Amino acid sequence: MSLKLKILSIAAAVFLVAILGAGLAGGLYLWHLNQDLPDASKLANYEPPVMTRVHAGDGKIIAEYATERRLYVPIDVIPKPVIQAFLAAEDKNFYSHGGVDAVGIMRAVFDNIVNVFRDRRMVGASTITQQVAKNFLLSNDRTFERKLREVLVSMRLEQAYTKDKILELYLNEIYLGVGSYGVAAAALNYFGKPLDELTIAQAAYLATLPKAPNNYHPFRFHDRAVARRNWVIGRMAEDGFITEEQAAEAQQTDLDVTLRPVGVQIADAQYFVEQVRRELYNQYGEKKLYEGGLSVRTTIDTKLQAIATSAMRKGLIEYDRRQGWRGATSKLEPGVTWTDALKNMAFPGDLTPWTLAVVLKVDANSATIGLRPEEMEDGQFSKEVRKGTIPLSEVKWARPSLPKGYLGPEVKSVGDVLSVGDVIYAEPVFKEKSKTAIDHYALMQVPLVNGSVIAMDPHTGRVLAMQGGFSYSLSEFNRATQALRQPGSAFKPFVYAAALDSGFTPSSLVLDAPFVSEQGPGLALWKPENYEHDFHGPSTLRYGLEHSRNVMTVRLAQAVGMDKVALYAKRFGIMDNMMPVLSMSLGAGETTLMKLAAAYAILDNGGKEVKPTLIDRIQDRWGRTIYRHDDRPCNGCNDPWEGQSPPELPDDREQIENPQTAYQVTSLLEGVIQRGTGSAARRVGVPLAGKTGTSSEARDAWFMGYSPNLVIGVFVGYDEPTPLGRAETGGRTAAPIFADIMQQAIGDKPAIPFRVPSGISLVRVDAATGQPAGPGTQKVILEAFKTGTELQASASSQRTLGVVGGSSVSTDAGFGSDDTAGDGLTTGTGGLY
Repeated sequence: MSLKLKILSIAAAVFLVAILGAGLAGGLYLWHLNQDLPDASKLANYEPPVMTRVHAGDGKIIAEYATERRLYVPIDVIPKPVIQAFLAAEDKNFYSHGGVDAVGIMRAVFDNIVNVFRDRRMVGASTITQQVAKNFLLSNDRTFERKLREVLVSMRLEQAYTKDKILELYLNEIYLGVGSYGVAAAALNYFGKPLDELTIAQAAYLATLPKAPNNYHPFRFHDRAVARRNWVIGRMAEDGFITEEQAAEAQQTDLDVTLRPVGVQIADAQYFVEQVRRELYNQYGEKKLYEGGLSVRTTIDTKLQAIATSAMRKGLIEYDRRQGWRGATSKLEPGVTWTDALKNMAFPGDLTPWTLAVVLKVDANSATIGLRPEEMEDGQFSKEVRKGTIPLSEVKWARPSLPKGYLGPEVKSVGDVLSVGDVIYAEPVFKEKSKTAIDHYALMQVPLVNGSVIAMDPHTGRVLAMQGGFSYSLSEFNRATQALRQPGSAFKPFVYAAALDSGFTPSSLVLDAPFVSEQGPGLALWKPENYEHDFHGPSTLRYGLEHSRNVMTVRLAQAVGMDKVALYAKRFGIMDNMMPVLSMSLGAGETTLMKLAAAYAILDNGGKEVKPTLIDRIQDRWGRTIYRHDDRPCNGCNDPWEGQSPPELPDDREQIENPQTAYQVTSLLEGVIQRGTGSAARRVGVPLAGKTGTSSEARDAWFMGYSPNLVIGVFVGYDEPTPLGRAETGGRTAAPIFADIMQQAIGDKPAIPFRVPSGISLVRVDAATGQPAGPGTQKVILEAFKTGTELQASASSQRTLGVVGGSSVSTDAGFGSDDTAGDGLTTGTGGLY
């Protein structure tokens, strides 16, 4: 053998050994990588973070909570145009390759060689399967080893799962911008539509986003986004998914994106939704709330919520205007560009249509104002300069606020109130019969006072509306559930309920005269007074509650016993440990609006227990019900319908108060509105019962009332308890808010009377004396007596109850052992208590 041949043989042998060595080394390397690959089978039980969605009672979405805004949808629910758009944009050979697309890789290599010479961005060749492998099981490291692992995992995925399952994982996992994970969430967040309503153009736009969603933002990079979308549409036509005609039509459409807000979807419901969030967090924890995909059906009535929010703000503004104008929010220095200055000022978004404005020009009859530039969906501000006018008529209310609740002189010129450079709040006033054409603007002021409203179904406890303050943006503190305040006279109905259960009747007489009680060694005498600082002598229970007579209530509480009154406060859920002292009978304890509304709901509901709830039902991500407020068994509800009678649900609610007493109190509270301190609500024109409440020094103003099917509670007060001012009682401050809500909620509906339970006799009596009505009686009412007690109203003489020096006197044995005994005193006729 020649030397040359030997050399060639040796070289060939070395080459073969090298090839075999390299192959062996590569094989060992791949074997090592394969041993350390993640287990692809765990994707079979994959549960990605899915957002929790909160629905109103009518099904509307009112809030979403998520770390990743995702809605998981099965592949068979995703429409074909959406799937085809992503295949055209990302992996047209998806259903034919084995996890790695060799043809795509070769094409990408050739394209990248060209891109290098043309200084263009390099393109990738990852298949959808490879993207699933990387996103679910691997890191995002840009290394050769990671790429090899990706290929190996992709091959395993193709063996372990069907193509449809891999595509399902991909379409639900990918990030598509604006906080959207998966195609279903993206369809809602970009277009406000479910997947099955997307057009070809909209589906194609979503398919442009997986690689770099921020590069194709619909507002910041509109033209680039349209160009990329049209490229995807072209690829769909090339791949035979759509016709050329469909492609041409889709490419001509505009990019009609309307971004959905994050979190709360209805501004009016922010307090309600936050309370729901707190309850979900406490019950299920943070992970389940933000990643568990809960579907929460709440009790809120969105129409009633809007009514309650509007009425409460209107009432607070009216009160605030009675206190005068406190001045502009700030003042711009000369030379400052007012549009830029207004952009940089914080504006509470839930006060829309209010806006910030700066006064540009002032004369006697009007002010010209510059309006804050309009904020667009992408967070940018419009370049349009907007101006408006405030006429004299819209500043007439703005008399200067002076100490001790006094007001300055009347406003005769706009210049008396505003000056150039003042930064103010303004609200558009629309032309007659128009909701869009602005006529002028009104001067507005954020009230210092605050308040809350609760609307509740008295039969179920479902909270239909909750407004916890004037503006959630300005204060997240929920005054409906978190504020402990003194209910004042709004507590009195429960004192009267205790009395009616102790043998009193609505016609029983109680002495309305000065009352003095010792408070203990070294303490001054307690001398409660009526609001009007007068006394009417012997008066009926009805008169005492209708006109909210303090001294009568104290005497009544003393006769019944404060231990029993405290027990009633606990039974009705108002206060758990109320001190058994007489001042508590006038509402000196503390409670929340929610608790007090539930107590009034018990009266409205025939004395049955009422448990307030904001949530009807909760389902997990798979649609299984994991919580239901009404958990009563329903035997036969799931049986096939064969003409049988509907199943009857058991009523297992506790009887807190007997139905007869509950109706008697309701009847008394009807009189509060018809003839007493709640007359501001009389204008609603349907049967209503209610009670005003004003705490000591008018620091809290309340109105609690109800119709047969709706309870409304209203509270008004400063966050730091401060007197509301002269004559600012519950009847003036809170009752109009109640009336506005009721007027809009049920004022146009048929009048429904309160249900009269068995065991009640309605007797015609003299409204002034409570005695049976005769031929000459001037004012007759129907009084509600428990059957068997009617004769007490016609008795010519009864043993009596009076009070001397704060000591109780009782000689009527009909009240039972709970009544307080004392020195005997016999006076008058007709029964004086």
